[in-house]
Amino acid sequence: MPKDVRSSKRRDELEELNMLVSAKEMLEKAVAGHYAVGQFNINNLEWTKAILTAAEETKSPVILGVSEGAGKYMTGFKTVQDMVAAMVEEMGITVPVATHLDHGSYDGCKKCIEAGFTSIMFDGSKYPIEENVAKTKELIEICKEKGMSLEAEVGAIGGEEDGVVGQGECADPNECKMIADLGVDMLAAGIGNIHGKYPENWAGLSFETLDAIQKLTGDMPLVLHGGTGIPDDMIKKAIDLGVAKINVNTECQLVFADATREYIEAGKDREGKGYDPRKLLKPGYEAIIAKVKEKMELFGSVGKA
Repeated sequence: MPKDVRSSKRRDELEELNMLVSAKEMLEKAVAGHYAVGQFNINNLEWTKAILTAAEETKSPVILGVSEGAGKYMTGFKTVQDMVAAMVEEMGITVPVATHLDHGSYDGCKKCIEAGFTSIMFDGSKYPIEENVAKTKELIEICKEKGMSLEAEVGAIGGEEDGVVGQGECADPNECKMIADLGVDMLAAGIGNIHGKYPENWAGLSFETLDAIQKLTGDMPLVLHGGTGIPDDMIKKAIDLGVAKINVNTECQLVFADATREYIEAGKDREGKGYDPRKLLKPGYEAIIAKVKEKMELFGSVGKA
């Protein structure tokens, strides 16, 4: 049996058990319910376990984001998909979970489709709009056939995400409508947001741009990248204006690093078997759980599974 057929069969089996699903339905519910679903990027087993634990304990739907760099670090997208599927099953996860390629290249999207991911993002923002449209159309057809969800992007998101650098530009609302009308399931539009830490002189989100995009795209779930460091009041206003998916990555990395540093600086790794990776990584793991729960509460997704 070909590899992509095996992966699709496994994904279908888990979908029947309401575990691994596309992001389409959860985001449509979020738009209707005026809340947002968090996409939390994963980097290893501890990260994945922490986010799944937080989602299950809060009864929140969740999207596990995987950048191309993280996929490569974890030895490939098939490894990631199989790990997530096994953990969802072994942990008895009952909430909707999507595995989603973050800022995917055209080739990266094809690899994730083959690996059995339930959702992908095609970042065609670097292409002229005509080429972005053509490649997006092709991927839409494949995703529909396989029951996957597809996110597209218009207007580069600021900062750097695994080598993809954007200046934080604001998207053209008319271009957003053009891409939305193709039949994508969610749309990431640049509204002055950036990846990573926000500088002190950051101008803030352009709600004027977001409002114009929402008016032209209707009930299309909108995506806010660079969720780390955006003030809570801006997050809530963005949700009111149609944002149904918010991406968080840096914030989890920061709390993980802080908790691990505190453990080592306190000399706990030198006490007994404190050097055991299961003990060494536990404070960071617990910090991620707490941060993800905090974000789910802010986004309004708690109890929405």
